[in-house]
Parts: sequence; structure tokens; C-alpha cells
Amino acid sequence: MSTLYIDADACPVKAEAERVATRLRVPMVLVCNGGLRPPANPLVSLRIVPDGPDEADKWIADRCGPGDVVVTDDLPLADRCLKAGARVIRHDGEMLSEANIGPRLATRDLMADIRAADPFHQGGGKGFSRADRSRFLQALDRALRAARAG
Repeated sequence: MSTLYIDADACPVKAEAERVATRLRVPMVLVCNGGLRPPANPLVSLRIVPDGPDEADKWIADRCGPGDVVVTDDLPLADRCLKAGARVIRHDGEMLSEANIGPRLATRDLMADIRAADPFHQGGGKGFSRADRSRFLQALDRALRAARAG
């Protein structure tokens, strides 16, 4: 059976993920360091992990596998989940894969180096849009259906 894992700290699409998981009857696990209210939905569970760097990421990566879907914008976590056989979706609906995770990680590392070399360099990330939310809903529906089909 598939499980939907949500890297829930700062995830802007928790409610959308819950709607899709409920409609498709897929168990969903919100993983965070705290600060979330326990869900009333019987298909959704909350896993609070100890404070510390990457504790939620470690918990998800240690449990996900083939047939599971992970929602995260954390690229190192996405890479670990893909290697474990899970499907990975970013908050904006982008599907990550073995084919595109390498360039995403390289860009992330390059930008970290640029920021370290120039403390005045500001990242110019785009805001989260309605179109991103819509793309996410469609991508999650497709990923969960594909994961269930095997």
C-alpha cells in the first residue's frame, strides 16, 4: 500500500495534499518538528520528530520506498527518497526524478557558493502562485494513482 509523506515544516500545500489523499484513500503522514495540530482525518497522521537539523528528513528517508510519494522542496531529501524508490513532488507540482535531481542539486550547491562568496547577493525566488497550487494538485493525483497501480 502506498503512503504519502509530507515534509510538513513550511509546506504550503498540506491541505491540498490531504484532500487528494482522502479522495484516493491513501494514508498520509505529516512529518515535522512540532507546531502542527493533530489532524482529525483518520487517514492523516502526525509524526513529530526531535528538534535538530534534518530530523524530519531522516525520518522520511528511512521509511519511504517503492510505491510511496513524498512531498518536499528539500532537494537532498528528494534525492534520498528517489534512491529509495519513492516518487517525489515539489510544492509547485514539479515531479523530481533520477533524470532531473542531479542538475537541481548542482544549481542548489552553486547558489550556496555564490551566497557564501557574496553576502550581499540575495536570492530572488518567485512567490507561490495559484497556478503552482493547481499544478501540485494535478501532479499529486497522477503520482498517487501511478504509485497505487504499481
